[in-house]
Amino acid sequence: MRGRGKRDLSLAQQLLFLRSNPIVGGTGGIKRRKLTWATIIQPTALSRTYTARISLCEGKTPDVYIDDPQLSDLAQGRLIPHVYTEPLRLCLYLPGTEEWGAHKRIDQTIIPWTYLWLLYFEEWLASDDWKGGGQHPCDEEKPRGNRQTRRSLARF
Repeated sequence: MRGRGKRDLSLAQQLLFLRSNPIVGGTGGIKRRKLTWATIIQPTALSRTYTARISLCEGKTPDVYIDDPQLSDLAQGRLIPHVYTEPLRLCLYLPGTEEWGAHKRIDQTIIPWTYLWLLYFEEWLASDDWKGGGQHPCDEEKPRGNRQTRRSLARF
């Protein structure tokens, strides 16, 4: 239990919310204590479509991958802002700040944040200026905050 008395959602509950959300769409399942969800995302009517994959292992935080098209191909050699590398996955929130918690629904947080990240990515492709704001865990030499925040940031 985390998040001021709120109970963590199980992988099965997360899957149920994803499947029952009429806006999200996609397919997925749970295998070996790992939830995987794939969905097509088009940030705006004029945007390309992306195949996004969310992966959530029990007791961990979700990872978001863009399987198609390859973001690195679209970036044409430029360093993509707000991503983790090896493997390439999106940086959607600052770990340890309670923006994300296991008591929160993926369909109401991670999926909308992915739409927004991709919108800013497309803007960045055109302007070479990241307008999405935010702070990447690697941006600071000395992580600030409480002990839990420092430990979360140290993982990255």
